[in-house]
Amino acid sequence: MKLIVGLGNPGKEYLKTWHNIGFLALDNIANAFKFENFKKEKKFQAEIATGEIKKQKAILAKPQTFMNNSGLAIGALTKYYKIKPTDIIIIHDDIDLPFGRIKIVGDSSAGGHNGVKSIIQHLKTQDFIRIRIGISTPKKEKIGSADYVLTKIGLLQSSKIKEIIKKTTSAVEEVVGVSPESAMNKYN
Repeated sequence: MKLIVGLGNPGKEYLKTWHNIGFLALDNIANAFKFENFKKEKKFQAEIATGEIKKQKAILAKPQTFMNNSGLAIGALTKYYKIKPTDIIIIHDDIDLPFGRIKIVGDSSAGGHNGVKSIIQHLKTQDFIRIRIGISTPKKEKIGSADYVLTKIGLLQSSKIKEIIKKTTSAVEEVVGVSPESAMNKYN
């Protein structure tokens, strides 16, 4: 079983912010592979949906703990479902990558991302797959990283976001259906 996690913050005020690009990606994955609807699961502190990708059972999870405590939800899910870290895919924003670029990495440090730091802390390993979605635009330099990630995605970027999310969905399919290495060669 695979656990595919999109990182973000709960609440309408964060809905279309850069920091919630992981949630947007999961919505597209759920739709593309006809997963059940997301349901809030208090015991996991997450919204989850189940289904299959390339004949592999998968759980999609949106932690509802706020970004910096994402590890709480991931820890609870992995323990309950007995999921190995190597069967986890984390999708998140990356302020250090240019807008539109995705990068797939495995067994890598958090790189300053607090949500990923929390996951590493709770799993006691960094040996999982991450799909980093670049969100850096010139506006980041004007307002600073901390404020930038919580701003709404602009109209100019909205149409390109759809393309990036589709690319991310294809990358997840490649990771699950073929291998992480194949996905890295194809999308990095």
